[in-house]
Amino acid sequence: MSYLLHIDSSSLGEASVSRQVARSFLEGWDGKVVHRDLAAAPVPHISAAGITARVTDPAQHTDEQAAAAAMQDTLIEEFLGAGAYLFTVPMYNLTMPSVFKAWLDQIIVFGHTVNHEGPARVAGRPAVVISARGGSYGPGAPRYGLDYVIPIIEALLGHEDMLGLDVTTVIPELTMAPHTPALAALVPMHEASMADAHDRARALAAKIADGMTTAA
Repeated sequence: MSYLLHIDSSSLGEASVSRQVARSFLEGWDGKVVHRDLAAAPVPHISAAGITARVTDPAQHTDEQAAAAAMQDTLIEEFLGAGAYLFTVPMYNLTMPSVFKAWLDQIIVFGHTVNHEGPARVAGRPAVVISARGGSYGPGAPRYGLDYVIPIIEALLGHEDMLGLDVTTVIPELTMAPHTPALAALVPMHEASMADAHDRARALAAKIADGMTTAA
């Protein structure tokens, strides 16, 4: 059984709802976990050196290109080595934390993790994305259509022309309701969303772990 790659991106540490739900997943996971906390140790945003290093003969790399390529190779090796993935990606200003986008830009590399023809090397591997948000963005909500976290992540992680992972989302909503008087009436909906998120996280951990054990 290969390891679970757990990527955190919330800046709130222990107060993060996304991280709290992830802990429920991890409680049900019986196997090795490799954890990378992008809030505590962010990876660099993609640079000119990192981009040009991808298409330059390593023997011709400048020192800057060599350093960028080495860092990228480390992240890609870690990503490719996993058998399953757990991502905590809260909504910040309608989209994902910049540290998570920076990580994606370092590991999504055509010819390495994404192929020009045929499926990606990680295609079909299970991935769980936990994305807490202060409000609600589903059908019928006033802000429906303004979620620029899940649709983008599902495209980058799950589309067959990109990484092709088997992505499942867990979305605890209305996390601001207990802290905002104007949203007090929505606290029961928030509590129900949280309970469902924790239950789904535990169930997904057991299901994915069982599937990986069976396939091994």
